[in-house]
Amino acid sequence: MSASQKVLGWIDARFPLTSTWKAHLSEYYAPKNFNFWYFFGSLALLVLVNQIVTGIFLTMSYKPDAALAFASVEYIMRDVPWGWLIRYMHSTGASMFFVVVYLHMFRGLIYGSHRKPRELVWIFGMMIYLALMAEAFMGYLLPWGQMSFWGASVIISLFSAIPYVGDALSQWIRGDFVVSDATLNRFFAFHVIALPLVLLGLVVAHIIALHEVGSNNPEGIEIKAHKDPVTHIPLDGIPFHPYYTVKDIVGVVVFLMVFSAIIFFGPEMGGWFLEANNFIPADPFKTPQHIAPLWYFTPFYAILRAVPNKLFGVVGMGAGVVIMAFLPWLDRAKVKSVRYRGPIYKSFLALFIISFVGLGYLGTQPPTPLLNDIARLLSVTYFGFFILMPWYTSVEKTKPVPERIPE
Repeated sequence: MSASQKVLGWIDARFPLTSTWKAHLSEYYAPKNFNFWYFFGSLALLVLVNQIVTGIFLTMSYKPDAALAFASVEYIMRDVPWGWLIRYMHSTGASMFFVVVYLHMFRGLIYGSHRKPRELVWIFGMMIYLALMAEAFMGYLLPWGQMSFWGASVIISLFSAIPYVGDALSQWIRGDFVVSDATLNRFFAFHVIALPLVLLGLVVAHIIALHEVGSNNPEGIEIKAHKDPVTHIPLDGIPFHPYYTVKDIVGVVVFLMVFSAIIFFGPEMGGWFLEANNFIPADPFKTPQHIAPLWYFTPFYAILRAVPNKLFGVVGMGAGVVIMAFLPWLDRAKVKSVRYRGPIYKSFLALFIISFVGLGYLGTQPPTPLLNDIARLLSVTYFGFFILMPWYTSVEKTKPVPERIPE
C-alpha cells in the first residue's frame, strides 16, 4: 500500500471523504441526456464562490460607515491594486448570479424539475432565491450612492403598509427612523456574515435533496425505474464524474468568456448592472428623478406599482415571488417535460415569459398611465399562469412518454 493510500485510509477511518466523493460524484448516476440547460446549476455554484471570494477582498478596504462608505468604494476603485477588478467582478457577479438562477429556474419549468419526487428540491431552490434577493438588496445599499440610499428608503418604507406592525417593522429594519449609519451597519453584517451562511446551508441542502431523489432530465423519465439487475446501476445513467464534470468545464469556459467581456468592456452594462446615480454620493436632501431597483427586482417592482393601493401592491409583489414555491402542487399534468406536453401549456408558458420580461422592463421605466395599464395586464397574465395551472395542466392532452431515454 502506497503512502497516499495509507493517508487516505487514515482520513476515511475518521471522516467520510471517499464515501462522500462516491455518493455525490464518481458513483452518482445522472441521466445520460443532459443538454446545455443543465449547465446553469453548476454555473450558479461558480458565481456563488466568486461572490464570496471577491466579497472577502472588498471587505478588507470597505468602511461600513455612512461618512466613509462611498469614499472607501472610490478608494478601492482608484488606489487599491486591482481593486477596480475585484469590485467589478463582484458587481457583475451579482447580476450574473440572477441570470444563471433565472435560467436554472426556467429549465425547471420546461422539464418539470419541480414535480414529484423533487418537490423538496424545488422548495430549497426557492429558499435560495429568496435568500439571494435579500443578499442582493442589502449589498446594494453598501456603496452608499444616490440610488442605493433612495432605493433602500423606498423598499423599506413599503413594509410600513403592513397593518398594525408595519411602522415598527420598518423602523426595526432601518435601525432608525430614516436610512442612516445604523441601517448601513446592520445591512453590512447581514450581507457579509448572516445571509452568506444561510445561502451556503441552503445550497448544501438543495444538492443533498437532489442527489437523494436523482436528477431530472429533458425527457422527464425516472432513470431509477430501470436498473441493471446485477449492479443495480440505472441503465440510462452515467457517473457524474468524470462525464459531467468535464462537460461542465465547457460551460464554465463559455461563461467566463462572457463574464470577462462584461467586466473589461462594459461593467455598467448601460446602467443595467451599475446605475449612473450610484456613482454620486448619497444625499438625503436630493431625491433622484426616477427611483428603480436593479433589473433582477424590477418584475416584482412593476407589479407593486401596477396596484393603486399600497398595501395590496406590497401583497402582490410578495405573492409574485412566493407563488412560484407552490408549482409542485399547481402542476397537475400527466407528464413532466415540455417535449410531451400539449399546446395549451406551451402557450401559457410563452405568455408567462412575455409577462415576466415585460414587467422587468416596465419596472425600470418612469410610471405613466399607459405603462401602468400595460403592467396591470402583464401582472394578470403573470398570476394567471400559476392560478389557472391546475385547470389547464389537468385537461390538456399529452403525448406518450417513452419508458426509457431514447438513444
